Amino acid sequence: MGIKILTEHIDVPGIETFDVYRKQGGYTAVEKALKTMTPDAIVEEVKKAGVRGRGGAGFPMGMKWSFLAKPEGVPRYLVCNADESEPGTFKDHYLMKMIPHLLIEGMIISSFALGANKSFIYVRGELMYVIHILEKAIAEATAKGFLGKNILGSGYDLELVVQPGGGAYICGEETALLESLEGKRGNPRNKPPFPAVKGLYQCPTVVNNVESIATTAWIVNNGGDAYAAIGIGRSTGTKLISASGHINKPGVYEIELGVPVEDFIYADEWCGGIRPGHKFKALVAGGSSVPILPANLALTLANGEKRLMSYESLSDGGFATGTMLGSGGFIVFDETSCIVRNTWNFCRFYHHESCGQCSPCREGTGWMEKVLHRIEYGHGHQQDIDLLVDVAKKIEGNTICPLGDAAAWPVASAIRHFRDEFQWHIDNPSEATQPGAVYRGEMALV
Repeated sequence: MGIKILTEHIDVPGIETFDVYRKQGGYTAVEKALKTMTPDAIVEEVKKAGVRGRGGAGFPMGMKWSFLAKPEGVPRYLVCNADESEPGTFKDHYLMKMIPHLLIEGMIISSFALGANKSFIYVRGELMYVIHILEKAIAEATAKGFLGKNILGSGYDLELVVQPGGGAYICGEETALLESLEGKRGNPRNKPPFPAVKGLYQCPTVVNNVESIATTAWIVNNGGDAYAAIGIGRSTGTKLISASGHINKPGVYEIELGVPVEDFIYADEWCGGIRPGHKFKALVAGGSSVPILPANLALTLANGEKRLMSYESLSDGGFATGTMLGSGGFIVFDETSCIVRNTWNFCRFYHHESCGQCSPCREGTGWMEKVLHRIEYGHGHQQDIDLLVDVAKKIEGNTICPLGDAAAWPVASAIRHFRDEFQWHIDNPSEATQPGAVYRGEMALV
């Protein structure tokens, strides 16, 4: 089963409470950090661990921490991004629900390392019951002396605030999140300046994902080198994967980075294979915003080697034959899936969630949605496929934040790998619009 860093105790009855979490070794990392380590020493351990941001970008967390400006007399902030609005991704939600004190402990350690005396957990508003779970955990930790004034007699103070969001996908982007946290409309900011210099309330700020912050307790207790020894290459440690789609065992799995994609899909300890009587057709490996891959490229690199669950292996071949690990939203499609309909569905989402600040995204996502709608519903034109590719190119790289890219990549990759399916919809509208109709042409099924 491999080592478990985040989910080792997740099935222990009552682990959501302080007392049970404490009995399982909880908050020992806070004691070690505050009593025996300096903030700089903690940052160095996180850098040695090589842990990369688990929200999707994959940027080294320790390096991000080291960029934080430290002007005299100016407060610094840590903000936990618990918005998790990427379609197909639900691992942070699971972690906060099941073992909230792991995140609280990580927030205390990380805040101490960064010199923050007030920190925030920004949770999407639809997860109100999770917000209540976190608030209860914070109250318990405060009552036990692990939050508030002079924590454990160390002289370090920390106030931890849970802030509900308004349910906007765009607020998963860190600067839009900060705007929302300040009570404004969640529009992304131009960068530079970056949040590490001018973030929340124009003060130096670090924004990290739930899963990223939750790793810090294990790193403090066991050391950065021990964490770096897990995984493969620069993809160190473990990763939570949200597995869904046409598999026998959907759920959240913690894997050591470097597991073959084929093993993750077919092994009984993880996804348990494709549902009976069906074959593997396509994969979205890291949430709806990453390029989709046909089954053969999802399992095998262009050179014939097995593709691994790691940042480097999944991106091998660039967007021509590769994809991204992203947030770990792992969606498996069998041969009953219509790629055109799925792409249209993703595009509807991105058009709806665009903040409208940038013209290429505001207009382009709408155009792509309309063109995909007419292809799906039997009104497509011969030039529509190339039109979609052209619009996607004009969006990509031309917006303030990555939402434009997130909308363009699924469309471009779906056409790149499944062009025949789009063409079939255009050439056979009466057949393609029948209930349950799916392209049955030549496909690389596994």
